[in-house]
Amino acid sequence: MTQQHGGNGHGEGTPDPHVVVLFGARGDLAKRKLLPGLWRLRRAGLLPDGLRIIGSGRHAPSGDFADEVRTAIEQSTGDDPSGDDAWEEFSGLLSFVPTGEDGEQLAAAVADARSELGPDSRTLVYLSVPPSAMQGLIRTLAKTGISSDRARIVTEKPFGHDLESAKDLNATLHEHLDESAIFRIDHFLGKEGVQQILALRFANGLFEPLWNNRHIQSVQIDVPETLGLEGRAAFYEETGAFRDMVVTHLSQVLGFLAMERPHGLESDALHDAKEAVFEDLRPFEAGDVVYGQYEGYTDEEGVEPDSTTPTFVALRAFVDNDRWRGVPFLLRTGKALAEGRRIVTIALNESGCDVFGCAADDERPSNELIFDLGDDPRLAIEVKIKQPGPTSAITRAPLTLDVTESLNTTGLEAYERLLRDVMLGDGLLFTRANEIERLWACAQPLLDDPPAIHTYERGSWGPQAALDLAGPAGWALPHAEQLLPA
Repeated sequence: MTQQHGGNGHGEGTPDPHVVVLFGARGDLAKRKLLPGLWRLRRAGLLPDGLRIIGSGRHAPSGDFADEVRTAIEQSTGDDPSGDDAWEEFSGLLSFVPTGEDGEQLAAAVADARSELGPDSRTLVYLSVPPSAMQGLIRTLAKTGISSDRARIVTEKPFGHDLESAKDLNATLHEHLDESAIFRIDHFLGKEGVQQILALRFANGLFEPLWNNRHIQSVQIDVPETLGLEGRAAFYEETGAFRDMVVTHLSQVLGFLAMERPHGLESDALHDAKEAVFEDLRPFEAGDVVYGQYEGYTDEEGVEPDSTTPTFVALRAFVDNDRWRGVPFLLRTGKALAEGRRIVTIALNESGCDVFGCAADDERPSNELIFDLGDDPRLAIEVKIKQPGPTSAITRAPLTLDVTESLNTTGLEAYERLLRDVMLGDGLLFTRANEIERLWACAQPLLDDPPAIHTYERGSWGPQAALDLAGPAGWALPHAEQLLPA
């Protein structure tokens, strides 16, 4: 086991020279996010001068790997990088080495690149591979020495498929690596909008006094998608919406929303605060969840005709501690829904009816805080104000903040931020082994005894049972569209 050293501050400093090894370099994630992200980071001067990028996988490209990367960047950004002066330099950093049965060819290529970059260089290994291939690759990396010398390993979700497999995967990782060298990536945590939740809560005196069950009626984390499978049937049939989204992205956002004030933004302090929330998270119960599957799913190529894989999940979760006891956290995600959004809604308890009165048919909360977690982070606070005119009638109006527009600047895309953080050795926005295992423990009752599947129409908001789960006030979406249009 190799002890790793901590990095610089959060996003600050210059990374050491790096050899970046991308397993699955010809796959969907690498082409859409990882390779374009590395290109943009390099062009922005946010990567070290000493850099080599080695793509790897079972099948080598028929032509030049750099040409394949250029096409991926063009499709991702809409711009042809070959017209950029920096492309010739960047393309010279790229190479492809087949993984092979024993990994020896790849290990030699990494050793040669590290030798060129000098004794201060590091290796970043990104495992963008199916879950079934993960442990075998980890053992190969250890056997060949790729992961033994100043190396860091990035693993993609899902981290196992249940509690037992998550523990098994963590045991394999810890057999060969120190926890500080393992970066379990959840790209939602790299989103500017998610990080803004921490800033708004803990850097302002306005919100935190309200952040408890005395003032908050419910919390909704809503991530609907309009897309269907898009050719990913093999992956989706193995995971489904619950494993793919709820046990990972949505639960991690819940951790940010519900955590106690950390002692600081050091990685361990934030993880300790998040783990404490997950320890208080009540195991998920069948009566608090609705599974759905969109009509026509079983007709998709690669899907079994009798598949019971959920493409939709609505879940009511509870955090049993003094701050949150009794407040429902409503999580919803699914494929082929009416909109594609990433919205968090904090509904505050009713107030003011004794003075101004409340409409009998107005079941929505008095005030709502709405976070848009998209690439352009925004915040809306819906408040009640007096309707201008001769009466004292009350109406609703939003106060909105567009972070990008307000500051006239844009942040890094999630994968860009996280790739750079790995190079800096900063684990703040990643997940620890204990977090992963606790979330799987909460999920295990539903994995052992899955609920029945409800069908729903494509382009809808899911099954009626899921709409009912939110209670009389309903889901914030699609209402949030009026406050923060897509």
